[in-house]
Amino acid sequence: MSSSKRKEESNLLNGGVKQSTWSKAFSSNAVWEEKDEFLDVIYWLRQIIAVILGVIWGIAPLKGFLGIAIFCIINAGVLYLYFSSFQQIDEEEYGGTWELTKEGFMTSFALFLVGMLIKSCGVDNLLHSSTL
Repeated sequence: MSSSKRKEESNLLNGGVKQSTWSKAFSSNAVWEEKDEFLDVIYWLRQIIAVILGVIWGIAPLKGFLGIAIFCIINAGVLYLYFSSFQQIDEEEYGGTWELTKEGFMTSFALFLVGMLIKSCGVDNLLHSSTL
């Protein structure tokens, strides 16, 4: 379905009322008038996934190459399924699949490592410290 046709249908369904960014983010096949708005959603969803996985990896504890590889696969896979299956956007409008897959990835990787280190090192050491 073409982008302009989806916009017309969306405006008719919404009565001409503009949806908020987060309501569009959790609505299947949402219409994204602005390219940057969708890229922001991809970026922030990736950061949320990184924090959640960082804490889980800190608790589990998944470490080393295996932990990092599993994080990368889950992080990229979930976002790929989100924009290709759930939102069903035309990837070429955003620079291709690779551009969407790597959007905000390095920031989320750093956040994942910080979350994992805080949980596995920092919090555990504080809880077991006798100087509290």
